[in-house]
Amino acid sequence: MFAGLGRFVVRHPWWVIATWVIAAAAVLSFAPKLTATSDEASFLPSEYESIKAMDLQEAQFPRQRNIAAIIVFQRSDGARLTPADSADVRQVSAELAGRDIPEVQDVSAAAVSPNKRVQTATVAMPEVANPDDTAQQDAVQTLRDALPATLKGTDLTAGVTGSAAQSLDERESSERAGTLVAVGTVVIIIVLLVAIFRSPIIALLPVVLIGLISPMATGLIASANDVFDMKADRSIQELLTVVLFGVGTDYILFLLFRYREALRAGEDAKGGMVHAVERVGEAIASAAGAVIVAFAALALSTLGMLKSMGPALAIAVFVTLLAGLTLVPAVVSLLGTRVFWPSRSWRAEPSGTGFARFGAALARRPAVWAVASAVFMGALTVGALGYRANFDLAGSSLPKTKESIVAQRDMEKGFPAGTTDPTSLYLDAPDGHRLSRAETTAFRDRLRQVDGVGSVDPAKLSKDGRTASYEVVLADPPASDDALDTVRSGLRPAADEAAPERTRALVGGTTAVYVDINKAVDRDYAVVFPVAALCIMIILGLLLRSLVAPWYLMVSVALGFGATLGATSIIFQRIGTQPGLMFMLPVIMYLFVVALGTDYNILMVSRLREEAREGRDPRDAAGTAVRHSGPTIAAAGVILAGTFATLMLAGNATLSQMGFALSFGIVVAAFVMAMIFTPSLTALIGHTAWWPGHGDRGPNQSATPDAPAARTRRERAPDSPPRPPDA
Repeated sequence: MFAGLGRFVVRHPWWVIATWVIAAAAVLSFAPKLTATSDEASFLPSEYESIKAMDLQEAQFPRQRNIAAIIVFQRSDGARLTPADSADVRQVSAELAGRDIPEVQDVSAAAVSPNKRVQTATVAMPEVANPDDTAQQDAVQTLRDALPATLKGTDLTAGVTGSAAQSLDERESSERAGTLVAVGTVVIIIVLLVAIFRSPIIALLPVVLIGLISPMATGLIASANDVFDMKADRSIQELLTVVLFGVGTDYILFLLFRYREALRAGEDAKGGMVHAVERVGEAIASAAGAVIVAFAALALSTLGMLKSMGPALAIAVFVTLLAGLTLVPAVVSLLGTRVFWPSRSWRAEPSGTGFARFGAALARRPAVWAVASAVFMGALTVGALGYRANFDLAGSSLPKTKESIVAQRDMEKGFPAGTTDPTSLYLDAPDGHRLSRAETTAFRDRLRQVDGVGSVDPAKLSKDGRTASYEVVLADPPASDDALDTVRSGLRPAADEAAPERTRALVGGTTAVYVDINKAVDRDYAVVFPVAALCIMIILGLLLRSLVAPWYLMVSVALGFGATLGATSIIFQRIGTQPGLMFMLPVIMYLFVVALGTDYNILMVSRLREEAREGRDPRDAAGTAVRHSGPTIAAAGVILAGTFATLMLAGNATLSQMGFALSFGIVVAAFVMAMIFTPSLTALIGHTAWWPGHGDRGPNQSATPDAPAARTRRERAPDSPPRPPDA
């Protein structure tokens, strides 16, 4: 099949290129804009308690003030606030409220902190209906710009924090991150390809071709999100950039290395490309299939963030696969050997390469290399025992110098840490029972007794008197482990126990959302991981026609995942100062390391099987496969790891964690799993690795396991030239 595809593309390259251009133009013309949101609550399904509480609030308290921002005042000399200072706070608040700033409904001075260190003013804004609407963030910027003038003549300084302020700071950080990631990805790909091939044409090839399909993939993703009402996280654009360029460059490298090998063996330019598509087409398709099903498995997640991210990345990889098997061969077949200009190293094979020496060493002592690689990954896996999840995607990812973070720290000098984002709690009588004052008061008194609760405001009753709303300020930061534990183990059980007969208690707010996300993620670990692993094993089994090889290939990937999570936990939690790793990181890392790591395993095992079919015994086949495929995997791994590493340039803790984890995981997958553990273990297992299909036997080989056909062939044809390596 792949030979036929290669012949068609090489014979009709202009038709293939024209088809891609027309398809891209059509998608860009009709596709909607890709939108994203950072509202964690929007990712949860309706059956979770925090979402039920939100729905109840919208139904019973539609005009309840939404405190979107908080202005934090303190004296510039650090002393305690005086009555005159409090009067200045009230005057500044009234002046800001009178400016008629769009989206700002009210600015109200609040009480001074008990220790007289800080005083706040709350900024009320309407609920955000459209995640793409930046009006509230613009309002925060207007407030920040107005504050210096209004504070003139006072002894006060002030900063703005709260959800809208954090969203503004996150937007500015994300815009910078997107630019850095895009530029960094392109620069790394160009520099590394020039270093590998010494050809500016090859260096620019992925940038031009993937630059064509990138808007097409984004348009298809936006259309899918629109049709299936899926929500995308704000980090999806950066991930799409590195996935498209990283995976796309991998597939281009797989083809080019095999194309160069065919040219060195005497093939003409067009015949060499047909040969390349025929030989690596199955490996590329299988590798892409593993990535696609792994990403698609995220559709089983209960979190809208992951449910949309998985199919989005699967669409991107599918488009990249189609381009890798059609558009890339078409363009390269037109360029011919000029694609390597001005370098001439493609004409002759190098002798005594490092990969040849390493392959020979691995073939001599496969057990030593298998144990060494397993011990290395196993030792790092121990570090995963210290993993802690962090749910504050906005606050923890922002630089500590951002105004919203500085103002929040200042506010904590005088108020409980949860003041910036109180927990909402509702006592509801769904059967029509009107709540009495005694019931609401007794319920409040019970809530105040919960450990970890800083304060509970008096109940506010709905118009029909059937629902009471309580604002609960926690003693700990809203996204901290202690705050989550207070809601999970203290507040919710106490509220359920204290709720009068014929009523229900619902705990909502940001901390409650994080608790429910934690529950949803635990459920996803138990569902998504096994499904993705099973699908990848099926693909491996079909590709290799073996029931044995997929098992130890997945063992290698599992070790790689554990080593990556362990190394990331050590770097960011033990050595660094992060409170934990992004709660989604294990899921994303698992899928990337498993799926993309399987790419390299597939390429290595496919070549190993090919060498075995030539008549080599298991050890010789493993060493020769490392010699031939080692340069391809090394180059692809370095480039893909480099593209993921660009996420660390963003100055964003969340993207830095993701960038390190994915780049380190790819390095382990390429240089430890695929290049050492997999071939050495295959050499040890021998012919049994291919049971029951025995795909390692060539058509003229003996049925006896590990028959010395290679030696016989060499004795019959002593003058035959050696197979050229990939580098």
